Amino acid sequence: MVRIRVLVVDDHRIFAESLAAALAAEPDVDVSAAGSGPAALRSLERAAAEGRRYDVLLADADLGGAQPGIRATAPVQEVGDDGLVDGLSLVAGVRVAQPHVRIVVLAEKDDPHRAALALQAGASGWVAKDCSLSRLLTVIRGVLRDETHLPPALLTGVLREMTAARRHRTESERLVESLTPREREVLRCMVAGLGRKAVAERLFLSPHTVRTHMQNVLGKLGVHSTLAAVALARRAGVGPADLAGDVVERGGQLA
Repeated sequence: MVRIRVLVVDDHRIFAESLAAALAAEPDVDVSAAGSGPAALRSLERAAAEGRRYDVLLADADLGGAQPGIRATAPVQEVGDDGLVDGLSLVAGVRVAQPHVRIVVLAEKDDPHRAALALQAGASGWVAKDCSLSRLLTVIRGVLRDETHLPPALLTGVLREMTAARRHRTESERLVESLTPREREVLRCMVAGLGRKAVAERLFLSPHTVRTHMQNVLGKLGVHSTLAAVALARRAGVGPADLAGDVVERGGQLA
């Protein structure tokens, strides 16, 4: 019998232990539980090192009580043992570090926006915490067949959210493409959190020239603040300047 190795991640201990016990009653399921994002990452890394990788991760959407998605692009492997890793950040980090692991998000309530974020981060399923055990097992076995599982009531909303996100990204990319190469360098420095003086030192420019470039960037992007420019840049896939070396490039093009 092929056994399915499942890791439940939820900071509500009673729920995590109850769910793990219910799943463990299945003859083909081996299950463990973790109470935080960092603990889950340690469990995944340890299991991989010992040659007994997990197959499915069941992650609480509200893990850590953090706002959903605000750190979804963060390299969660770098979060300390006492740090918080929200559910969607955990999804994104695990998807990059261990792409073979299928991820199902457990949610208190249906939310098309958050479900779309979860899918974009790399999840294969979104299910309600109060769903039946048989339904959850169907989802677990389904994602292992590369299926994507969503509650039927969420399908329309999720498709709408993903279409809107794609449209916003396309518009943001068009605006970024209107920048000159130097303005893109300045924008990447802004994404990295550098102020005008730091940007000037990094690019060997005068503060006055950097100020002009920043004003041009804001004008071309149609925004009125550095924060708004950074948010638009992120939507367009612009990464921060590599503060340890050269400006980051992607695919041979300026990121």
